[in-house]
Amino acid sequence: MRGQPVHLRAKPGEVARLVVTAGDPARVEQLAKLLRNARLVNTNRGFTAYTGIYAGRGVTVAAHGIGGPSSAVVFEELHMLGAKVIVRLGTAGGMIRELDRGDLVVPTGAAYNEGSLRMYVPDGMLPALPDLGLTVGIIERCKAEGVKYLPGIVFSSDAFYAEDRAFVAKWSKRGVVAVEMECATLFTLGLLRGFKTASLLVVSDNLAAGSQQAMAKPEELAASVDRGARIVLDALTKDRR
Repeated sequence: MRGQPVHLRAKPGEVARLVVTAGDPARVEQLAKLLRNARLVNTNRGFTAYTGIYAGRGVTVAAHGIGGPSSAVVFEELHMLGAKVIVRLGTAGGMIRELDRGDLVVPTGAAYNEGSLRMYVPDGMLPALPDLGLTVGIIERCKAEGVKYLPGIVFSSDAFYAEDRAFVAKWSKRGVVAVEMECATLFTLGLLRGFKTASLLVVSDNLAAGSQQAMAKPEELAASVDRGARIVLDALTKDRR
């Protein structure tokens, strides 16, 4: 059932057409510093959200929590409040040795188990794909900035602590380059509800490389997150379709 937002208490007009989301409210605070005239529009349930101006356009940055069920609530309610484009700026665990901490992954699709998406699509599985044009725009910004990035398929997991060596071996052999928890939900809801989606992920650890298996601390990734945020915001505000 869809209607008025229950968890996000932003008022009508306080959520911009363009939205960047992140799992961690602390990352949202970091993103808000890149906006001009940023104002707090929600704190309820810990889903911190700010709306401000970037490159002359209104942008909202919002926390979506951890995993499919939490993020689905936020994506749904942001759309109810007027969001037409939602980009996830998050972190991911690398599943191939070529990825180092701080590298960027541009998801071109997301694999997933049934999870909460089964509630949305009980009779099959939609391909979890982002908007092509916006994804290409993010890739072009990565190239322009000269950063190390990799486009590829990610796996959206429902269990943070369940990814063992067998999991990594199985899914990396199938072409998956990284694991995270929310992209499949975002991309699928975009297809179902009619809003554009994309994502940019910062590699926080590497499950395939012994020396980098430990997850980096937020302060160790701050510069990479800031660089990724500027790439996303530049691509988002330049996209006019």
